[in-house]
Amino acid sequence: MGKRIGVDLGGTHLRVGIVENGKVLKYIKKSTPKTKDGLLDELTKSISECMSDDVEGIGISSPGPLKDGVLHNTPNLPFKVFNLKKFVQDKFKKRVEVENDVHCIAIAELNAGVKKKNFLVMALGTGIGGGIVIDGKLYEGQGYAGEMGHIVVDGGEFLETIWQRSLKERKKLFGEKFLIKDLYASKNPKAREFLSELFICLGQAVGSYINVFDPEVFVLMGGPRDSGERFVKSIVKEAKKYVIIPKMPKVQWSKIPHPGILGASLLLDR
Repeated sequence: MGKRIGVDLGGTHLRVGIVENGKVLKYIKKSTPKTKDGLLDELTKSISECMSDDVEGIGISSPGPLKDGVLHNTPNLPFKVFNLKKFVQDKFKKRVEVENDVHCIAIAELNAGVKKKNFLVMALGTGIGGGIVIDGKLYEGQGYAGEMGHIVVDGGEFLETIWQRSLKERKKLFGEKFLIKDLYASKNPKAREFLSELFICLGQAVGSYINVFDPEVFVLMGGPRDSGERFVKSIVKEAKKYVIIPKMPKVQWSKIPHPGILGASLLLDR
């Protein structure tokens, strides 16, 4: 693998890196601007900081829905319908590939992480995304598969809707910088109530996905990784209530540093 630029475009953070031989050599992390013009300007500046003549191309990991490099009403970015691939290609005159962010994490896991033939990835960030690998290949359906945050759980709401509401409630109750890992140590009874309700919904979703796909492993990714194994064990405890197939797969955090950037760079191999 030659030198490439990988972009991990998230609703909260924009991450850009130089990737060569499967390693992230340079890493830039910035807050994602809330306006379209501000975001495109920051994206252009960050890519420019990594650009050189020997860069083979640019891979971009972005929240969906998206298809063929075009974003369609992406909830956590300031775009309605926008051809991100064409924009970056026109700016830098390099080959550009764009893919759903969690699909990119799944590609990274397939090549450098769990390396299993059948597994699922769920990323818990500003929203909730998913990646599905079947028989060693990323499953994309007709182009939009993997919107795992939009499974309907008990109560009739999308999992992502409940997740985002819980994040707002957490910040309102405990402060902007109060992380999920801090809730475990909190003596506030609302912290335990918050965690309990959250894990019930996550357990229902994870259990349902396991029943449908029977994966070898279920990989988690996102900010709550700071909570460690306690978070995973809490999800597994709830998920087991809903899993009806004989074997419960291992549920684990991703162990890859910068999986979004690495996975984005690997898009150029397809």
